[in-house]
Amino acid sequence: MEIDFTKMHGAGNDYIYVNTLRYPIDNPEELSVEWSRYHTGIGSDGLVLICPSDQADFKMRIFNADGSEARMCGNASRCIGKYLYEEGLTNKTDIQLETLSGIKILHLHLNDKNTVESVTVDMGIPTDIHEVALGEGYIASKGIAVSMGNPHLVIFVNEINKIKLEEVGPALEHHPLFPDRVNVEFVQVLTDSKVRMRVWERGSGITQACGTGACATAVASAFTDRCGRKSSIVMDGGTLEIEWAGDNHIYMTGPATKVFDGKIEIAEFNLQMQQNSD
Repeated sequence: MEIDFTKMHGAGNDYIYVNTLRYPIDNPEELSVEWSRYHTGIGSDGLVLICPSDQADFKMRIFNADGSEARMCGNASRCIGKYLYEEGLTNKTDIQLETLSGIKILHLHLNDKNTVESVTVDMGIPTDIHEVALGEGYIASKGIAVSMGNPHLVIFVNEINKIKLEEVGPALEHHPLFPDRVNVEFVQVLTDSKVRMRVWERGSGITQACGTGACATAVASAFTDRCGRKSSIVMDGGTLEIEWAGDNHIYMTGPATKVFDGKIEIAEFNLQMQQNSD
């Protein structure tokens, strides 16, 4: 009645990872809500499934702490790269990963112990970059919208530590300009190549980091001439290096950290699916 899982984080953005090649899961939406609770579950920002793919080497499905399925997560994709290599599921250091936002390329950086120290992800080409007027009743009158395969709203502020995310995040996530909700990044520019970012993630609330959010922040900073095409994005959980390259692709480099392995009970119909697949 138990399955194995791995807890991992990328710059503090923590998820529960399950290899569905071994443990098929039928109700990830419910399990993500149940397992993500910190006091009564495992505790995480959500659930990530590592799946087979007929288009790439592997496929990622990611579910937020509220059970909603996300299209992409940069931090989770880096952790998947580390998991696949160190668990012996691949010997490749360049891995194709299928996501709901398309196929992403993971380049693994190994240390002298042949373990994955960091991962560079080709996050693709950002789209739909434009300034938006937010209207009255919000903490800011305008922001920069960026799509990284999922929607982001970047708001530049002078003093980021004064932003009360728990108060202003929910209203902006549900802003009428974004009918499918939006991830919200608050950004303070430190230098022309370094910014401080805090994030309210769609479906998860306050998180320590957001990979696609860091990419959207870098794009918005360059788009508004606040920074160049290479920047360090400093978040609560760590720093990511982002390059908006000449091919217009965004390249994100950052750490991936394994926290622990564990076992957890799962509903019997899911266990039956696993037995039928053996």
